[in-house]
Amino acid sequence: MKTNQPKAGIMLLIAMSIALFSCNTNNTSSVSKEDIALIPQPNSVVMNKGGFVLNKNTQWVVSKHLSEQNLYLEIKEKIQNSNAVLADVKEVSEGNYIVFVLNKSLDPEAYVLEVLEDKITVEAASKLGFSHAQQTLKQVIGKEYFTSSSQEFTIPLVRIEDKPRYQWRGVMLDVSRHFFDKSYLLKTIDRLAFLKMNTLHLHLVDDQGWRMEIKQYPRLTAVGGYRVDQEEKHWNARTPNSPTDKATFGGFYTQEELKEVVAYAAKYGIQVIPEIEMPAHVMSAIAAYPELACFDQEIGVPSGGVWPITDIYCAGKESTFEFLENVLTEVMTVFPSKYIHIGGDEATKTNWAKCPHCRKRIAEEGLQDVAELQSYFIKRIETFLDSKAKTLIGWDEILEGGLAPKATVMSWRGIQGGWEASKQGHDVIMTPESHVYLNFYQGDQDREPQAFGGYTPLEKVYDFDPVVDSMSVEQKKHVLGAQGNLWSEYIETEAISEYMLYPRLVALSEALWSSGKQKNYVAFTSRLVPLLESLDAMGINYAESVYNVSASTETDFESKSINIDLKTDFPEATIYYALGNEALTESSKVYDSTLHFKASDSLKAVVFVDGKKKGVALKTYIDFHKGFGSKLAMSPNPHKNYQGEGASTLMDIRKGSKNFGDGKWLGWYNKEVTLTMELPIAENISSVVVNALENQGADIYFPNKIQVSTSMDGVHFTKKVSVERPEVANGDAAIEGFKLAFEPHEAKIIKIEISPIKKSSKGRGTFIFVDEILVK
Repeated sequence: MKTNQPKAGIMLLIAMSIALFSCNTNNTSSVSKEDIALIPQPNSVVMNKGGFVLNKNTQWVVSKHLSEQNLYLEIKEKIQNSNAVLADVKEVSEGNYIVFVLNKSLDPEAYVLEVLEDKITVEAASKLGFSHAQQTLKQVIGKEYFTSSSQEFTIPLVRIEDKPRYQWRGVMLDVSRHFFDKSYLLKTIDRLAFLKMNTLHLHLVDDQGWRMEIKQYPRLTAVGGYRVDQEEKHWNARTPNSPTDKATFGGFYTQEELKEVVAYAAKYGIQVIPEIEMPAHVMSAIAAYPELACFDQEIGVPSGGVWPITDIYCAGKESTFEFLENVLTEVMTVFPSKYIHIGGDEATKTNWAKCPHCRKRIAEEGLQDVAELQSYFIKRIETFLDSKAKTLIGWDEILEGGLAPKATVMSWRGIQGGWEASKQGHDVIMTPESHVYLNFYQGDQDREPQAFGGYTPLEKVYDFDPVVDSMSVEQKKHVLGAQGNLWSEYIETEAISEYMLYPRLVALSEALWSSGKQKNYVAFTSRLVPLLESLDAMGINYAESVYNVSASTETDFESKSINIDLKTDFPEATIYYALGNEALTESSKVYDSTLHFKASDSLKAVVFVDGKKKGVALKTYIDFHKGFGSKLAMSPNPHKNYQGEGASTLMDIRKGSKNFGDGKWLGWYNKEVTLTMELPIAENISSVVVNALENQGADIYFPNKIQVSTSMDGVHFTKKVSVERPEVANGDAAIEGFKLAFEPHEAKIIKIEISPIKKSSKGRGTFIFVDEILVK
């Protein structure tokens, strides 16, 4: 058993000692870069004894060569320093000043920060470099920068030489599926700057909403900006809307609002990249202007998921390109960025294959098929953007049919698209869903907000590298960097958005900034502890999922026991646990080895840091019921993709989670199911509980009917009870134990008949998912 101070607590003490050092100039000599709690980890850090006092009397000095850059002196603004920004360091009186010096020999985002007792010197070649240096100062000050009413801070003496590994370090916010106010975009920019990230990618257009005002086409926002409110339903279980249905859910940004966002980002040197989807993911535009589609079809803006995406822009009509060029022209007046993202993904081209306009275009241009027609579409848009000195970015589908000559590829379906594009000499931004899709779960699904699916924990994000070993030296030069993507199908509020972004975006910031040799996940988490305190002080609703305790369970049928191992994704954290009715406190037992159970019991487990519970406590009940270890026959057999561990899955006491792919569920599609359980001996029983899962977006519904019959000989059965449940709209995954109680009696064989909902309200067949069947 561990009896010493918890290691997570030790990490906090280390971090606190660093913070204390910033206020105490007499007890520290030289500290290595590994000991300073900065994220991302700088390239070079040398610390020395002593400190610099930053206060209202500090003079701020900007070299005359920087005056035209409108350098944003954020910390000066924070401490309400009224001293004038002088044009020449020679004009400064001795002591207590900060000087910003232009050093064009440095890389574009590099900076040198040196803190001496009488002055701070910041050298950089660009606004971004100066911004990064100020963010480093904020992190050195720590949470007090955000919480203290004091306007005086003591900064340790330090010299930092730093620059990023990759030039593209960003995040994509999908504001189309769910709309977020301008104020949230501004807060996001603050946080990107804090983490030394430099790109905000706004996904402004998708099937479910058009979010940018286009003055020449007002119906894009008046019609395309709103949809019928079906938020109570699962995203993928929402029904199609008619063009005449009342649409009230949505919103959009005016061009003036977006200009404000762009200008605010520019203060930090951050670029804002607009994404205007084409040729697919544009049902919101077609709802507004049906003539943009192949057959002028009138549609409503979808309220939820659409697949396949067949309502797309017509590539054969010349008016389509006139529309898009007009739209993009207005976009460029708002977004001065070098790049314009045009999507290009997931276009189902069945309408193109039938459309006379598209077929004519294919013939006239000498194209082979609709794949080459999409290539023609993208290349034509690229030619237009190139004429405006803009660079086209598209998702990796733009490779299909031939890549546009100057396009940059954003590779999301793994790294292969990026590999191919870099091989062809194109720049690449890596965004593989396997590592940087932040709409995926980051912890135990049962204790997390609803997410798109998948599993991307903190460590997986941290381990990501946009460059792969199989790339040549030339290919690697084309990898600009990477970004995290937060698709918002299930991101309904700012709080949930923050929860999904942080701290995974913190991990990504270091993965993209620091050199590969510096990366060490355990060391990163030790620095993460004090940085999370700053996120607290900033009012960010970050996820503590990394602290959550998870349990892996093993059934030993021979010894009739259950073995449980506990872990957390936070290295070195100490887990406390309690059994039965014991309270879970910092004085509870400390987990150090496998727990063994031979009788029913409840288990609670959590991590404490500095006396505070972290994450959501694990709570589970180990239920040794009469059906444990029984023989069980199934008719028919489960679907080939959802067979769990066979029949034993239903009576091994290991319960499935809300993740239908966790291997602990048996699933049947549109089948009447009969389960026949033979108890080891005849037992006096009074109820059966059938645990079922519902995830309507995946066509998994609770059973429509369950019936229980019992027998002593397996031949003659007596019906005991049945329960029926109609379809009820459910926007989230859910687990329910359907209890069927009856008069106590002796039985040896139990037959459970389960019927599905034959057709859901969306007109599709349904799955039944069943796990543990408890016999009481």
